[in-house]
Amino acid sequence: MACSLPSLVASKPMAPLASLAPTSIPPSGTQAIPKGFHGLRRSFQPRPARMISAPRTSQRSFVVKASSESYSPLVGNKAPDFEAEAVFDQEFINVKLSDYIGKKYVILFFYPLDFTFVCPTEITAFSDRYSEFEKLNTEILGVSVDSVFSHLAWVQTDRKSGGLGDLNYPLISDITKSISKSYGVLIPDQGIALRGLFIIDKEGVIQHSTINNLAIGRSVDETMRTLQALQYVQENPDEVCPAGWKPGEKSMKPDPKLSKEYFAAVA
Repeated sequence: MACSLPSLVASKPMAPLASLAPTSIPPSGTQAIPKGFHGLRRSFQPRPARMISAPRTSQRSFVVKASSESYSPLVGNKAPDFEAEAVFDQEFINVKLSDYIGKKYVILFFYPLDFTFVCPTEITAFSDRYSEFEKLNTEILGVSVDSVFSHLAWVQTDRKSGGLGDLNYPLISDITKSISKSYGVLIPDQGIALRGLFIIDKEGVIQHSTINNLAIGRSVDETMRTLQALQYVQENPDEVCPAGWKPGEKSMKPDPKLSKEYFAAVA
């Protein structure tokens, strides 16, 4: 609760009265950390990776690599690594992001809180289509600031009652809020994360990010399409994907002359 400091009066008799303006003290909140983090029942083992080889090309790759000087955007840079407890298959496990480097793409998405309203629609939608992402050599990781005990209780709640049921991917506990902060999605005065989603390639570089406000759910279809476009341009570094591109559609050469072939075809 905000409070005010009382006015102070100068003690010298000849000096004019002076007062200090009320100063607001921002509300502070803390979240107790459960004391149950004492050992894991088993380690999380990523599924065997499917290697994707990119053809060699002598042309310049149309890829932007962000600099690391001063402030730099997340996209184009290495994804902040983390290691945290998670719930998967109704077990407490350990997940380390860097374990996927060289093996898999990763869809990392943040959501505000367990036992809410928009969140279960997103979480279950990604789980229901997990096999499609698996075919693209991609792992999905969900993250919130809730404890693993809250995650477990939500997974054990039936979908008809607003729960999740069994999921095909881990839910990570960011109870210290350090992961949300490192990815720039933490709302400090609320202590929860915005709906951030990041696509991380096999080299551990963030290639795509979206951040929605709390009331707006995300599209699994668009996440899938963006992932497919990313994999296409990494396999074909001399090409780029135009707006709305989907597999099988015509791509474009990033060249003033060669790009005219695409524009002529779609005109």
